[in-house]
Amino acid sequence: MKNILINFIYTLGLILVCFGCSGSDDVAVAEKEPEASITIPLEVYKKVYGVTSEITISGGYVYINTNGVPDHKSPYFKDTKWHDAKYEAYDISNANKFHTGSFNLNPNRVSELSISFKIPNSPSKTSTNKPTAMGPIGVSLNGVPFYNQYAGMNQPLTREINSFDNYNGHPAPLSPGAEDGSGGRYHYHMEPFWLTTNASKDALLGFLLDGFPVYGPEEGGETVTSSDLDSYHGHTLATKDFPDGIYHYHTTGDAPYINGSGYYGSPGTVSQ
Repeated sequence: MKNILINFIYTLGLILVCFGCSGSDDVAVAEKEPEASITIPLEVYKKVYGVTSEITISGGYVYINTNGVPDHKSPYFKDTKWHDAKYEAYDISNANKFHTGSFNLNPNRVSELSISFKIPNSPSKTSTNKPTAMGPIGVSLNGVPFYNQYAGMNQPLTREINSFDNYNGHPAPLSPGAEDGSGGRYHYHMEPFWLTTNASKDALLGFLLDGFPVYGPEEGGETVTSSDLDSYHGHTLATKDFPDGIYHYHTTGDAPYINGSGYYGSPGTVSQ
């Protein structure tokens, strides 16, 4: 009788262990397939605070208007109407980590612009991925445009990087060849240090023209590199703003920095 009882307890234990392992495995491998498209709530878009008018959604698009003026100091405010409030000489003690040489102040200066972004409210993957153009490819939370990984048509940023200020931005000329110090279009090609310093390295930083969000260079406590991402410089995972998962881009410390082989989705438009 004693042996029968021992065998029964042993068998029951094996059954419970098997059921326990089976349940654990089912949870571990269950992954939710990403949706074909996702509608981004207005409250998430309203995290873009550097706007000149109310952010609105209409006809499947979100409309974001900015003046492109950064809310942080910069040497590129020199001799502008913001000089007294926002001019700050380049701080060599806090040197830009991306620089390959000494800081080189370019001749352009920050200008107040009128930039209108029309971005799909329900972004989805496209089978005809368009390359990014020169000029704005998206908008950051402080209203400053994102630019792609080129200094010119297929020209790397190698030398231009040294003109980035302490917050990793600089102005392009108002028009091609007009580098006369009369104005400029301030923008970021890489991680906007002002935003990642004041928020966090894994925070939402803005949106590209195809509607997909851009996040900082960390995720889950780990540094993200280009090798962790697809050819468009993104992937689909859950984020704080999108707990069910969404395709999103990342800024990285290696090229192509924000965006790779074009837009993952169909881009909207930008006018300036």
